[in-house]
Amino acid sequence: MLALMTTSTRQTALTRPKLNKVPEVTIYFWVIKVLCTTVGETAADFLNDTVGLGLTRTALVMSVLLGTVLVVQFRLRAYVAGIYWVSVVLISIVGTLITDELTDGLGVPLEATTTIFTLVLAGTFALWYAVERTLSIHTILTTRREAFYWAAVLFTFALGTAAGDLVAERLDVGYPLSVVLFGALIAVVAGARLVVGLHAITAFWIAYVLTRPLGASIGDYLSQAREDGGLGLGTTVTSGLFLALICALVIYLTVSRRDRTPAVQS
Repeated sequence: MLALMTTSTRQTALTRPKLNKVPEVTIYFWVIKVLCTTVGETAADFLNDTVGLGLTRTALVMSVLLGTVLVVQFRLRAYVAGIYWVSVVLISIVGTLITDELTDGLGVPLEATTTIFTLVLAGTFALWYAVERTLSIHTILTTRREAFYWAAVLFTFALGTAAGDLVAERLDVGYPLSVVLFGALIAVVAGARLVVGLHAITAFWIAYVLTRPLGASIGDYLSQAREDGGLGLGTTVTSGLFLALICALVIYLTVSRRDRTPAVQS
């Protein structure tokens, strides 16, 4: 009898519906994602320059905070809006700092960091697919898949930072035109998805990468001094404003549960 009960318990656990660990991709997802990328850019500058921590100490502090929050995120059984988006904000800051440390701290050219992170991200996707046979964010049901997911997210932020700085600063396109450029590229991806049937997963990850330089360009345009091509709001005001918007949207999603994905039968 005990053996039968144990077997039944195991079978129930194996067939119990599992909950996705990430949110549904809705308009709220993309709005908050862009806001997070903006905060990643301005908060990193705020801590580095305004507070005076410097690149290395800022990177260390934020990496410890990110690691702590990710431990909580991994221990959850389902998506929790607050923890998830705090993780994205922190990983946005850390991804920015990784690129800044390489370019500003170690003198690695932006062309090189853009190439490096493109290859690293491609390698992450290749390994993820080789192991899991999918890159879908709709089935982040296991610890291993979630680890691949967050690694990919980190490298998208690092790549987006490098590519955004390369276009806006090194190629001297400027912040306003960079916003238009990256916004147009995202529109092209959306059009390719709708018109020519670009694969949904491919479209998602391309757009995910492009939202990083889009958000960073918005943040730089708002925060940088007027003589540097910005509006001069400063990193404190810009970071505070966007963090407030993120909090408001996350509270709304927590209450409304509009970005929850259906349970998946395991």
